[in-house]
Amino acid sequence: MPFTLRRRSSFGDAVIYLPTVLQRLAGLLLLFLSSLAQAQQPLDVAFAGFAYSGSESTLDDRFPYSRRYEATRKRAGTTLHQTLMQQLQATPPAHLRIVPQLDELKGRDQALAVALVVGNEMVSEESFGSLHKLLIVVRAQVMFFDFKSMNVIRSYPVSFAYVDVLDHPASEGEILSRIALVYEGNGGKPGILGRFVNNVAKAELPAQVSRTLQVVNVQVSPEASGLLPDFLKSAPGALENWAADLAGEAISTRAGVPILPFSKGYAIGNVMSFRVSDGAVWDLKLPKPDYEISVDLTGFKKVRFSEVEGGATTYVYGAYGGIRLIEPLGNKVYLDTALKNGESRVIPASQDYVDDFPHFYDALNGMFVKLAQVIDGRGDEKWLKSAAAAQDIEQQIVHTKELMKSCK
Repeated sequence: MPFTLRRRSSFGDAVIYLPTVLQRLAGLLLLFLSSLAQAQQPLDVAFAGFAYSGSESTLDDRFPYSRRYEATRKRAGTTLHQTLMQQLQATPPAHLRIVPQLDELKGRDQALAVALVVGNEMVSEESFGSLHKLLIVVRAQVMFFDFKSMNVIRSYPVSFAYVDVLDHPASEGEILSRIALVYEGNGGKPGILGRFVNNVAKAELPAQVSRTLQVVNVQVSPEASGLLPDFLKSAPGALENWAADLAGEAISTRAGVPILPFSKGYAIGNVMSFRVSDGAVWDLKLPKPDYEISVDLTGFKKVRFSEVEGGATTYVYGAYGGIRLIEPLGNKVYLDTALKNGESRVIPASQDYVDDFPHFYDALNGMFVKLAQVIDGRGDEKWLKSAAAAQDIEQQIVHTKELMKSCK
């Protein structure tokens, strides 16, 4: 006969059969522990490799030095694919388990993969008297996708810029050596390869589909364009891609959210083609974003601020623009304001020539970075009040913070 517990109340006697209750509690506990164990299991993600975005016929023209660097690594006996796989194994992700082959995920509902997709290579050399300034910038995406559906799941933009000043024109060998630093790192800073590994190490792929962000529109005024170097305007859409990358990377990195690649240029019909290092060409579908970002660059200004001891002059370099963040389905506006940001620079009296572009770049990049830091709750509220033109900017930031949480 089972042991029972009788309790008297104003409603009469209640009889509780303890074995039945304990069995149910035990079952619920086992179900909870099983769910917890499954949640703690790392998600399997295949490493798809090192890749370039765009059609194969354009790669040699768009990535001449990156391709030569890749070939040099291959001839040396260690491909970029092997290097990245070794680094991923040396820095195992907290929430993912990286597997080296897509074949290991056969038979599953999803076959998740990650690739390092290089989207832009910029090599510029400018001469100023006897000096030659070499600027190299590589931009890429840490791209997570479902290999079965060929849909992009998450994407994190990364970049690395290297500036050098030489007393002679840069040789091909010198450019290639600097390209290697861009990929491998310099001065204690991780390069493109290291930034890919670091992003994968901390990435989380939520079980439910999170909301997506994308820069969808960029406008650059003639006044702003006129103060930017020619190499940023070398091809149609190049300047817009550059500005979209600046804004997107600042938001992704500082606010801690993934952001879809800018789709204009080399993503036709929201389908992005890329060629991986083993020669395969894949077409990935970019989802329609839940939230759209528009960016305006309206101008730059250089203002002489003061003379300092020794004859040096302090200048303030200003960047002016605007940003708009909306939910297109309901046309709900979360963020809509003009912005400005200034950065001071001391120029020695002995410096005959000043290249203004790096300082304008710092001002523009700083504008996006500081805004993203405020959105993440780690920024300078005083800067925001002086930089933003919108009267209700504080309320806009509150709404934007809530939006960002749904995108993580």
